[in-house]
Amino acid sequence: METITLGKDLRISRVLTGLWQIADMERDGTDLNPDTTAKAMEPYAAAGLTTFDMADHYGSAEIIAGRFKNKHPQPDSIQLLTKWVPEPGKVTRTTVREAVQRALDRMQAQRIDLMQFHAWNYADPNWLDALFWLQELKSEGLIREIGLTNFDTVHLEMALAAGISIVSNQVCYSLLDQRAAGDMTRVCEKYGVKILAFGTIAGGFLTEKWLGQPEPAMDDLETWSQMKYKRFIDTAGGWEPYQQLLQTLSAVAANTGHSMAAVASRYMLEQPAVGGVIIGARLGKSQHVAENVRLGSFQLPQEARQQIQSALQQLQPIPGDCGDEYRKPPFLTASGDLSHHLENIPPPYGKTTDPDGTERVFTGTVWEPMAGYCRAIKHGNRILVSGTTATHIDRLIGAGDAAVQTHFVLDKIEGALQSLGASLKDVVRTRIFIKNIHDWEAVTRAHGKRFSGIFPTNTLVRAELIGEDYLVEIEAEAIIR
Repeated sequence: METITLGKDLRISRVLTGLWQIADMERDGTDLNPDTTAKAMEPYAAAGLTTFDMADHYGSAEIIAGRFKNKHPQPDSIQLLTKWVPEPGKVTRTTVREAVQRALDRMQAQRIDLMQFHAWNYADPNWLDALFWLQELKSEGLIREIGLTNFDTVHLEMALAAGISIVSNQVCYSLLDQRAAGDMTRVCEKYGVKILAFGTIAGGFLTEKWLGQPEPAMDDLETWSQMKYKRFIDTAGGWEPYQQLLQTLSAVAANTGHSMAAVASRYMLEQPAVGGVIIGARLGKSQHVAENVRLGSFQLPQEARQQIQSALQQLQPIPGDCGDEYRKPPFLTASGDLSHHLENIPPPYGKTTDPDGTERVFTGTVWEPMAGYCRAIKHGNRILVSGTTATHIDRLIGAGDAAVQTHFVLDKIEGALQSLGASLKDVVRTRIFIKNIHDWEAVTRAHGKRFSGIFPTNTLVRAELIGEDYLVEIEAEAIIR
């Protein structure tokens, strides 16, 4: 089995076994027997598939995997990767430590091989705090390596620029979903981060089972994975172009002597920056060990890759960036919204209200009390946002990188707007001040990315900013219509 090293010395199988379906198997409220289910992991490890991926919300997956590793005759040969997906809102150093300790206890481990972090709302800078505190726990030896899950390109690069030692980003990446092929791959290659691709067989939709079959109704689908990836099919153009893709996969599979699922996953394994693909397992129900092992033993010929690339041109691109399906419409989840993930997303900042109804938001930077101003003020339906720099409490985010600073500034502005009941869509004017004129394009492109389709009025000027390392400052006006 092919392997790859994440970070300093975490050697993992390039074909990872995903345990998310344990949550699906337990959705009737009955936990799987940990000993019996752990035994079903043995054929995978024996075949060289020694890396298992799970999360705090995958039912009892962490308990089962920990039970398996601790009873294995060579426990050091098994790699357990997990995720922490906290509820949106306030996170403290204590809650981060408690989350890590909870995973350690469930897996009966002294150290987590790879802790992958998910953030719900980038406009709430608490996600950066969580990563800083995870880095502290890594220094203590409780975490071997830190990864991300479902992060978009902008915020992956922001976290790296903030000094977080990130080795991987686990995202949806398949023939149906090519979002990671562009900027995400560029940033990962720049920083040496590996993509861990899930969804490569789209919940079974990229297999012989669905070739030539009529389109199913959503209510007829059996698993959460099928419900989720049917939405990807719909977004990518619908059943007809999807069937054309299956026909191409079938032809390539016949010519190469491999299954359609193997071809679909192998194609993703051969993409730049991809460290591994994650294939889900229904432990004790169905096993594809031999097929997954073969996945690491062949390469697609150039002609086959070209055939697949031509078929991909017939699909509609999935909108947005990696992970957007968990943060903005269209919500490409099993339920089509976030109802089975969380109840609500609280505002990033608190607000005060004057007797006349004027509302103010403070973001906690050292500058606000020093200079006696608020981050944003709302009077009637109008919101004014102060000149904002890339300051988080007392820390500069994105030193030396004007694009990263711009994105963090716009996150702060968005967080202030959210706290006053508005969003970036309500912005009607921005004013940008840059220190160095050669940064104009990087700043402008970042602004354009965030305000695409919104189109506020805008002014950009070169100015002498206060603070040697600040490269950009932005103020904004919004009207809630």
